[in-house]
Amino acid sequence: MDANKPLMGGTLIRFRVMAIFSGAMMLLLCFVEIPVKHLLNNPDLASNLTWIPVVHGFTYPLYVIAAIQFSVKARFSLAKMLGFILAGTLPLASLIAERHAVARFR
Repeated sequence: MDANKPLMGGTLIRFRVMAIFSGAMMLLLCFVEIPVKHLLNNPDLASNLTWIPVVHGFTYPLYVIAAIQFSVKARFSLAKMLGFILAGTLPLASLIAERHAVARFR
């Protein structure tokens, strides 16, 4: 796999950064913002968390672009590419995808 290291260097780093950041934002969205908004009756606290869905909304498309670029460079199948893209929609899934990518190319 040493031949893939220079080729995958920047692409893998971009994918890792976006997977970790997107995964963190998804965790904040699912386990902080949504429960506070729908379960707690505290509008002040909910209004302080309105930045979470906005940041997640800007982050996910960047994650998708990084996942597509990584999958194309790694020559993954279309199904595997879609798996990496959809991993950004579930809490922890993008973090697991990131670990899978690192294990394969490091």
